[in-house]
Amino acid sequence: MDIRTLQRPLKEQYRQNPSSSRITLKARGSQTDAPITCSVDLGREIYKAQAHQGVGGSGTGACSGDLLLGAIAACAQITCQMVAAAMGIPTDGIDVTVEGDLDLQGTLGISKEAAVGFENIRVIFDVRAPLATKEQLSALQEKTEQYCVVMQTLEHPPKIDHRWGGQG
Repeated sequence: MDIRTLQRPLKEQYRQNPSSSRITLKARGSQTDAPITCSVDLGREIYKAQAHQGVGGSGTGACSGDLLLGAIAACAQITCQMVAAAMGIPTDGIDVTVEGDLDLQGTLGISKEAAVGFENIRVIFDVRAPLATKEQLSALQEKTEQYCVVMQTLEHPPKIDHRWGGQG
């Protein structure tokens, strides 16, 4: 697949009409019959999510932390693949593993010293490209990290607007 050819008309459209490049993605969580589960509608598919086993979930489905790490993995994986293809870097395979550390004492309100949320996240790239030069691999790393939307969002967090409705 030629990524440059695929993206050329999109880039031209965005240059000619910059407002057409602005999109809004939406996810909606909905209550289920148990307070430890929910459904998440991403507009194209509905996913079931549940509380992690460490806070009372059954451990049979993805928790919100899994979904966050999965979003990082998916974005990093696709970005790296697309950058390699666009740069013509020959690869035998690319795999991305994402690991995150958190202390559930914070989540459960047991310890005020324990953070609520991930303390560390590791994004581990396994790029198998024996024919690529060091310069190509360096550029692949730089461009992947530069253009991975989810990684960039977490490294440079946007303002989050909290809105509550339906009270009373």
